[in-house]
Amino acid sequence: MSDRTASKVTHPRLVELILALGGFGIGTSEFAIMGLVNRVAHDLQVPIPDVGYAISSYALGVVVGAPLIAALAARIPRRGLLIGLMLLFAIGNLASALAPSFGSFVLLRFMAGLPHGAYFGVAALVAAAAVPIDQRARAVGRVMLGLSTANLIGAPLATWGGNLFGWQVAFAGVGIVALLTALLIRLVVPAQAIDANASPKREFTALIKPRVLFTLGVGCIGFGGMFAVFSYVIPTLTEQADMREALGPLVLAVFGVGTMLGNVIGARLADRNLLRAISTILIWCLIVQGLFYFAANSLWLGIFFVGLVGTSVALGPALQTRLMDVAEDAQTMAASLNHAAFNGANAIGAALAGVTVKLGFAWSTTGLVGAALAAGGLVIFYIGLRVERCNQM
Repeated sequence: MSDRTASKVTHPRLVELILALGGFGIGTSEFAIMGLVNRVAHDLQVPIPDVGYAISSYALGVVVGAPLIAALAARIPRRGLLIGLMLLFAIGNLASALAPSFGSFVLLRFMAGLPHGAYFGVAALVAAAAVPIDQRARAVGRVMLGLSTANLIGAPLATWGGNLFGWQVAFAGVGIVALLTALLIRLVVPAQAIDANASPKREFTALIKPRVLFTLGVGCIGFGGMFAVFSYVIPTLTEQADMREALGPLVLAVFGVGTMLGNVIGARLADRNLLRAISTILIWCLIVQGLFYFAANSLWLGIFFVGLVGTSVALGPALQTRLMDVAEDAQTMAASLNHAAFNGANAIGAALAGVTVKLGFAWSTTGLVGAALAAGGLVIFYIGLRVERCNQM
């Protein structure tokens, strides 16, 4: 029995909502710490910059966990795998809240990051299999709206609660959301047949498929531009547009609105014409991130462009759907690696933008870095298409 046949559900929107709840918890956990840096540093008695190790540790967990879990769990039914991933995520966050030292906190953030990529990958496959084939990208986009909602509501709320009652509250709250998600998946998401031919070896074949690697390259480089801008957006507007720090939450909210719009619009474009959607979105990213360089000198125009930069998330559903098309028998591995690539984009974008600032360039130069990365993603995409066409000749 095929996954698509096995996963037909009476209420696919409810399944998508539950899967998105897990994404909401993951996104909140990933981004809330950026607003709790001072509190974590004070309570665990480390310099503020050192808290960056905890952020990097989580991202490393995503990169390591995505391929490892996808391979080792190849024979596990997807519903059971989703439940297990949410339970692991819950344990990682609840334990983070109880961390007695900074070293243990960093280690536990790595543990919490392990299920991130695999969860989104498997959730996307389950959601896509529950709808007609021409609605796959929209189903994936609705699941990923959980991540966008985390940017808009979850992370700001966790930051507020963490600063008011202690940073531990934020991670404990995420752990509770993860436990609730695991329970709802067990109650609502239908069981799926085990693929008798699945194996770690078959999943690892995704790593040698050129079309998969080119798609991951587009995500790792092309998506990096959004993170180049977003990682330094508050100091950029504070320094160049004389923004008051009190407007910081507004900026984050505007960015969150942009990500939600990007998810919806990008998914619809991908369902209409997938390859055209990817190239169009990358060109859009290049334009809005490049124009941020100029807009950042004006407060309200700069904030508006932060929202436009947030729409770069439109690339997510499109690339996830592309991976479903090119992964062949290694669906779980390819889908999971998509989010590992996005975390790689986070690291690359933030690092390159940070270098330009340290070299003495204007803060808004992060927009030019973003435009360059979007252009790089576009080049990788077109090279991948050319290689694919040459192989088909």
